[in-house]
Amino acid sequence: MKRFFCMAVLALMCAAMYAQLPSVKLKNLEGKTIDTAELSNDGKPFIISFFATWCKPCNRELKAIHENYADWQDETGVKVIAVSIDQAHQIAKVKPMVDGAGWEYEVLLDPNSDFKRALGVNMIPHVFIIDGNGKIADQRSGYTDGAEEHLIEKVRELIEKK
Repeated sequence: MKRFFCMAVLALMCAAMYAQLPSVKLKNLEGKTIDTAELSNDGKPFIISFFATWCKPCNRELKAIHENYADWQDETGVKVIAVSIDQAHQIAKVKPMVDGAGWEYEVLLDPNSDFKRALGVNMIPHVFIIDGNGKIADQRSGYTDGAEEHLIEKVRELIEKK
């Protein structure tokens, strides 16, 4: 019985790990509504990074990704989607920050934390790596310098599996 329980828990964990993205309606910086269940990258992996303008580790991580982003895109075609969880009264700070940093990511606004909640994110920064089929392949919370290398290594693994 104990063995069956452990296998059942493992199966559930694997199912959750490879779940589809939930459907939440968010706006991008231009005000266009985006359904998160339809996020994709033409069959290639992509990264979703939850951040806030006030979160120093989030901004360090997105800056570190930015420094490598052009090379990563050339090599793998990966795309980064940054999701701001800044509340409604702080949303006006997001676009100037993104523009000032020169980030070329797709940026979505989640002022009510609906997408964050739907994905079970408790702490930011929180990053998801999505495979070419739109399934969650990996995720992690927090950031330490150099941790962005794990992201591109996981993307490379996903591309090799195809």
